[in-house]
Parts: sequence; C-alpha cells; structure tokens
Amino acid sequence: MKRLIVSGDPGVRKDAVIEYEGEEQAVFQINRQGDWHGPEEVQLWCIIGTESEREDFEKRNYVPHWLDVDRIEAEALDVVKAKGDLSV
Repeated sequence: MKRLIVSGDPGVRKDAVIEYEGEEQAVFQINRQGDWHGPEEVQLWCIIGTESEREDFEKRNYVPHWLDVDRIEAEALDVVKAKGDLSV
C-alpha cells in the first residue's frame, strides 16, 4: 500500500484500477486537493494497493503517515478501469 499524489485529474475515482510500476493497483481512497486555492491544477492524493491489501485498508490495519509516497503526472498514469467503467 502506498500514497500516490497525482498532479492533474486523469478521471479516476474510488475503486478504480490503474497500472502503476508495472502492476495493477486498486485505488482505495482519493482526496481531491487544490480546487479553491491552488496549485494551478488539482492534485489527487490517493491510497493505492493490490486487491490483497484491501482488507488491511478497510480495517485500517496500517499507519497512514508511514506509507511510502510517490508522485506522478496525470498524463503518465495508465487507467485500466475508472469507477463505473463497465467497458473493461
């Protein structure tokens, strides 16, 4: 499990599936930052992980402040399935 900060909005929402670092990751949580006072573009602060980590996330069996943090631009993020996307 890790925190991923996405600069821009690639159109993902909670429960989306993305490809990150060569493997599919589920988006467990998204906090949208910067709509009112900047920066220039919105930032999505996500908690991502594999499906096997979902139970740990739901039971809060982790310390949010100790998660590794990565940063990526929205254009570089590969979206496998956006929330509600039934085409995949």
